[in-house]
Amino acid sequence: MGTVRLVIARCQVDYVGRLTAHLPMATRLILVKADGSVSVHADDRAYKPLNWMSPPCTMQVSVPEPEVAEHGVTQVWQVRSKDGDTLRILLADVVHDSDHELGIDPGLQKDGVEAHLQALLAEHPTTLGDGLKLVTREHLTPIGPVDLLLRDDAGRLVAVEVKRRGEIDGVEQLTRYLDLMNRDPLLAPVRGIFAAQQIKPQARTLATDRGIECRLVDYDALRGLDNAEDRLF
Repeated sequence: MGTVRLVIARCQVDYVGRLTAHLPMATRLILVKADGSVSVHADDRAYKPLNWMSPPCTMQVSVPEPEVAEHGVTQVWQVRSKDGDTLRILLADVVHDSDHELGIDPGLQKDGVEAHLQALLAEHPTTLGDGLKLVTREHLTPIGPVDLLLRDDAGRLVAVEVKRRGEIDGVEQLTRYLDLMNRDPLLAPVRGIFAAQQIKPQARTLATDRGIECRLVDYDALRGLDNAEDRLF
């Protein structure tokens, strides 16, 4: 079982890939999770990191060049994604560095509405797109169950994450499932649908950037409480 590493240090962070971003030297929290992901956090934005690299990725730690070491840098982290994007972290003045084993997480327990929404979508998969058919509910992966596994009319698999309120955490969750499933030749290619009653703009932007389709779901309509023939518009 892997561990989570917590590092608090003065650091400079540079991201190079589909976009570039620079964080000047400052004290931050760096989180290295057991799945290999690396995220950099400040103390002013709740759960959202300043920058991150999602798995699968690799990390190399090296000694800085002399001209870099002159500025107090003691370590250079190069975190590289499978697509070649790079997160480069220069560490100086490490305040804290520890590893922690969290054990097996039982996963998020859905509330009644969310669980019922999932069941209704399983009964009516075409709500999410024409030609979609249910393969199974709660498709198990090594990191947790995918809410719905569907198949489109071209025979390709579709992984669906169902939320009552769609936020960035749900998109990240589905991203991890898709990364893992698309590494299985018996399943790939697998595309994703993020389905929710409400989807926050930030979550929609992140999902779109990762090639995940967003679908708003009308819970009352699925329950048969909202008859479209009775609407004026």
